[in-house]
Amino acid sequence: MTKTTSLPLIVEHSFTAPAEKVWKAITDRDQMAQWYFDLKEFRPELGFEFRFTGGPSPEKQYLHVCKITEVEVGKKLTYSWQYDGYEGESFVTFLLTEQGDKTLLTLTHRGLESFPASVSDFARGNFGEGWNHLVNISLKQFLEG
Repeated sequence: MTKTTSLPLIVEHSFTAPAEKVWKAITDRDQMAQWYFDLKEFRPELGFEFRFTGGPSPEKQYLHVCKITEVEVGKKLTYSWQYDGYEGESFVTFLLTEQGDKTLLTLTHRGLESFPASVSDFARGNFGEGWNHLVNISLKQFLEG
């Protein structure tokens, strides 16, 4: 019996901002704290590991364990995404494409099916809601005011 691989979760948004500004927003720790998660430390370097806590409510938090697996400065950033104490490993990729005076950000989160189905917080729909909010609302407000 072979394990089926689900389709990756993809969120796209075209920002009225140059690629350099979007890149800085997704790789600079101080800027990330304003729209993403408040990370203790972050460097867009291959092999860099970072951790942060996040969850659906103040009472229900998960320790995220991540490691940067791919960097193309100004264009692409990929990191692994795991939860401490739980099975599964997924990968988040931010891909930037310049479109004149705009930048298309394509966020791809693959491997969601590797997380335990018994943990409802790890359901694909929750990731969809979370990434849509972060990209289409939080990051948009941060970049475009």
